[in-house]
Amino acid sequence: MESTAQEKTTINTALKETLGNLQSIAGPDASESSEKKENLVIVDYKMVTFSLAGKDYAIDIMKVKEIAKAGRFTYVPNALPFVIGVYNLRGDIIPIVDLRLFFNIDIPERQFDALENMLIVSVGEQTFGVVVDEIDKVVGIQKSTINPPHPLFGDINIKYIQGVVEVNNRLYILLDIEKIFGSKIEAKAAAEATVVKDMAARMSASLPGNGKKKGPAQAAGQKSAPVQSEKVDYSFIVESLSSMRKFVVSPINDGWMQARFKDWEKERGKNKTQLQTAEDADLFLKPFYSPCNGTWWTKDYADAIYKSFPDNTAKQIVVWNPGCGKGCETYSLACLLKKRYPEAKIRIYAHEVDLLNISNAPLLSIPANIANDWYAPFITKKANGDFTFTSEIRDSIMFEYHDCANTNSLPSCDIIFARDLISFLPEAAQQGIINDFQEKLKGNGVIYLGQNESLGGNGAWAEKKAGSVSIFEKK
Repeated sequence: MESTAQEKTTINTALKETLGNLQSIAGPDASESSEKKENLVIVDYKMVTFSLAGKDYAIDIMKVKEIAKAGRFTYVPNALPFVIGVYNLRGDIIPIVDLRLFFNIDIPERQFDALENMLIVSVGEQTFGVVVDEIDKVVGIQKSTINPPHPLFGDINIKYIQGVVEVNNRLYILLDIEKIFGSKIEAKAAAEATVVKDMAARMSASLPGNGKKKGPAQAAGQKSAPVQSEKVDYSFIVESLSSMRKFVVSPINDGWMQARFKDWEKERGKNKTQLQTAEDADLFLKPFYSPCNGTWWTKDYADAIYKSFPDNTAKQIVVWNPGCGKGCETYSLACLLKKRYPEAKIRIYAHEVDLLNISNAPLLSIPANIANDWYAPFITKKANGDFTFTSEIRDSIMFEYHDCANTNSLPSCDIIFARDLISFLPEAAQQGIINDFQEKLKGNGVIYLGQNESLGGNGAWAEKKAGSVSIFEKK
């Protein structure tokens, strides 16, 4: 192997010397053209590189459909040891394989809701998600530089190694993805078959009267199957919403979810309720969102929120607005709060995990039709003719890139405005942020959630109707 490398080095050196001589004759343009041609000859193979237990690996880029970060895989009982679950990839249920387990590499204990680095690969007509430690980059090489595998790579069966290649002083082990999965295609079929059984078993355990003596109708098999089928369909929708849109069904939204499922079943028909695509998930969730979600507020909605604000004579009104999005909601709040509490100093802590949105929020442009609507008293015109909010409104808002599920210290709040946010957090994080609400809200403070979210099932909170708007107070 060493002699081969030396020969190639000699050839490459000679080639560069020849190109250098040609440059002196033909000039720099010809040399540049020759270098481009050399690169075209050399780079005839691309591979996606990644790491496993500190070692560098790669696979043919033609086998990779995409890269992704995902978690909350659905557990699959009786599957192969390295199949850690299944995942809904835009309507396609695919098995998730941990390459570290496949190669018997020790891995740290998985944390709940931790996101995994995945390569989505295709082998024949099958698609798999492959979990690795870190995904690095795409590397272009000359295919002829790939050397055959060596028995020294004892931690991986040599039959799964296509070859080894050195690039920029890093040695990559090139895996043969077809050999890895070629004999394991049955993992997908096993996963898809068992996940249905798993869903049914879990939902069966939650049915009323489970574990109790069955009545005559149940014993004879009457009417039990349709109920079970409906539960399984419901469970599939719950799982699909979680994987496609990170919408997590919990006591916060369970009432809406149950009612929406009934409507969805009527719209689609029985046995046709499953969400096949992300567009299906969006259609299912469309009635969930609050009015003016992510957009400027209409006068009617602004009036409804304004009337729901409680009396407060404090000199400073502190508001926490987690999940502020692009900023339309926060600016709307600031205008209404200034109108409702004209003598108070308004302070809004607006948090968002979308870095682009939170970076652009302070510079949000205001359309002319909005500037001339109910926002007009809080708008000013710049020298170039553009509209902007008054300095008083802009100075009242602190936009921060921040994860509300792991919040830092905030002052006690008079108002917490968190529409359509909690439902898109993992269930453990939902309870965590509710505990934060309890801690940070003043005794006379109020909370606004999405129109289809509720704290009514939590004994610590009382729901109050202010016209068409629901607010929650401490009991």
